[in-house]
Amino acid sequence: MAEAGILVVGALHLDILIDAPHLPRADETVMGSNARYVCGGKGGNQAAAAARHGAHVTMAACVGSDGFGATLTEHLHAAGVGTDQLQRVDDTPSGMSVAIIDPAGDYGAVVASGANQRLNASAIRLPGDARFVIAQNEIPEAVNLEVARMARRAGARFVLNAAPMRQLPRELLELVDVLIVNRLEGEEFLGAELSTVSEALPIVADRPASPAQLIVTMGGDGLIHHRIGDSANHVPAFAVDIVSTHGAGDAFVGALCARLAKGEEMASALIHAQAAAALLVSTAEVERASIDADAVERFLRESGRPQAESR
Repeated sequence: MAEAGILVVGALHLDILIDAPHLPRADETVMGSNARYVCGGKGGNQAAAAARHGAHVTMAACVGSDGFGATLTEHLHAAGVGTDQLQRVDDTPSGMSVAIIDPAGDYGAVVASGANQRLNASAIRLPGDARFVIAQNEIPEAVNLEVARMARRAGARFVLNAAPMRQLPRELLELVDVLIVNRLEGEEFLGAELSTVSEALPIVADRPASPAQLIVTMGGDGLIHHRIGDSANHVPAFAVDIVSTHGAGDAFVGALCARLAKGEEMASALIHAQAAAALLVSTAEVERASIDADAVERFLRESGRPQAESR
């Protein structure tokens, strides 16, 4: 496979994770435990995952000149992500979030974007080796649109992880090569319930013509992939014991794009990314940095590769 290059444009947050007996309801205070700090933000998570899966990754983001910003920058360095396109502002704090995790591993989170909303699109440059550009919806839409235009001009493929979901303008969708959403985001994007795979397959297959490819991740039900002109394919999930689902989508996106940027076919790359996400949700947070391409290949040898079905 050829040398891979990826530019990730997105948010960086210092995540505060807290275990709790259940997610709080309105007006409820829940006593939690085991508070810890984890470097996150969808952009940062996806950049680190892509680097661990063998890609040459550059991160374009914005942090404050505070301790959180220094920690986030050091974390990217440690993961092997290039930081020469990190922007810094002095009058706005770095982004952060608080996530509450229940005993089943499900979570709810609140994000304070901070410096992420100050990201300057005009200062972002596409590295010469970049074949893919990845973005998410934690940064301003205007930045995503300008980055998508830049990718199209340079012949790079633009991947949008539309999380959190918001109304996507037609101009942006027409520039997206691969759109990745989870089940809830997919329901909002497609305007229909995706309760089961059998219900979702024909809905996904009958979608509008943009973007060129759509991936809907469905947790334990696997994922659905559709390319305009082809059938919609269901790829089953791997059965694992869940520790926490926090960060699973980012692990999937990073691993998928790393494999695609190396020249791997989509069908094979999807299985690798599914396995990376399965490993992540079944691994304690303190050990997740060890999940790389070699770990996924070992997992696949032990678990086998699921067979996709078409509709």
